[in-house]
Amino acid sequence: MASVLSASNLRKSYGRQEVVSGLELSIRAGECFGLLGPNGAGKTTTLRLCLGLIEPDAGEISLLGHPVPEKAREARMRVGVVPQADNLDPDFSVRENLLVFGRYFGIPDRTIEERIPDLLEFSGLAGRAQEKIVTLSGGMKRRLTLARALINDPELLFLDEPTTGLDPQARHLIWERLKQLTARGKTILLTTHFMDEAERLCTRLSIMDRGRIIASGSPRELIARHIEPQVLEVHGEGLEAWADAHGARLAERCERAGETLFCYTRDAEPLIATLQGRADLRYLHRPADLEDVFLKLTGRDLRD
Repeated sequence: MASVLSASNLRKSYGRQEVVSGLELSIRAGECFGLLGPNGAGKTTTLRLCLGLIEPDAGEISLLGHPVPEKAREARMRVGVVPQADNLDPDFSVRENLLVFGRYFGIPDRTIEERIPDLLEFSGLAGRAQEKIVTLSGGMKRRLTLARALINDPELLFLDEPTTGLDPQARHLIWERLKQLTARGKTILLTTHFMDEAERLCTRLSIMDRGRIIASGSPRELIARHIEPQVLEVHGEGLEAWADAHGARLAERCERAGETLFCYTRDAEPLIATLQGRADLRYLHRPADLEDVFLKLTGRDLRD
C-alpha cells in the first residue's frame, strides 16, 4: 500500500543530546500506526519533525507526497492534529472553536457550519454547541479536540497521547471513534503510554527508545517474537524463598519489580502447582501482552 508518511535517516539534536537518531519510518494509507516509547524517547520530537514544525538536522521526510519541511504548509492542509495538551480557546464556545479553527484552513463558513453537527455527534457533544469550554469536563475537552482535528476532513491524523488523564468511559469512547475513522479509510499516527490502547487500535507499531526504533511489527507479532506466551505474577511474604526454590528453575525468565516477581514461561502449570496451598503467596496467571514486550525492551527503570 502507498506510504502517506515516510522518514529516512531522520536526526535531531538539542545541544549535545541527539533526541532522534537516524530514524526510519513508513506509514501506510488506511492504517493506525503506533509510536511507543518511554518519556524522553523522542516521540513528540519525531511528530513535530514530520509535521514540519521543527527542522531536522539530517534526513528526509515525505508527508502526503510533499517534502517536509519545504512543503510542510501544503501537507498540513490535509492533516489533523490532536496535541498532548488541549489548546482549545476558553473564550469561545464549542461551536466557535470549531468555526475559527476551520477558517485556518480556508474553509468557507457555510461548509464549516454544515460539518459541525456531524462532528459534535461523532464526539458525543451533540447539544453542547453553545457551551463555553470552561464548563466541559476533561473528557469532553479531549473529544472536542478530536472533533476540531477533523474539521478539514484530513487524510492523516496525528494523535499525541490522546487519552492521557481520561477515565475509562471516556477512553473507550475515543477508542470507538478512532476505530470508526480507520474503518472510513483515515490514516492515524498514534503515540500513547497505554499499551492496551496500542494493542487494541494499532495495525502496526514501532517501539522507540533513546531516539531509535528498536522493534517494529504488529502487536501480535511483537508479543510472539519477544516474550514467552504466559506470565505468572507472584507476590507475598514468602516470595524470596519461593523464587529461590522454584522461580528460576521452572520459568524461562524472571524479573523483579517492587514486591512482585514476573515469571515468563511457555508452561505455567509447574509453577502454579508449587503455589497451591501457599497462604503466604498470591499470584496472577495471564497471557503475555504488549506491556511485557515494552518493559523487556526499554527496561523497568523510571524515566523522567
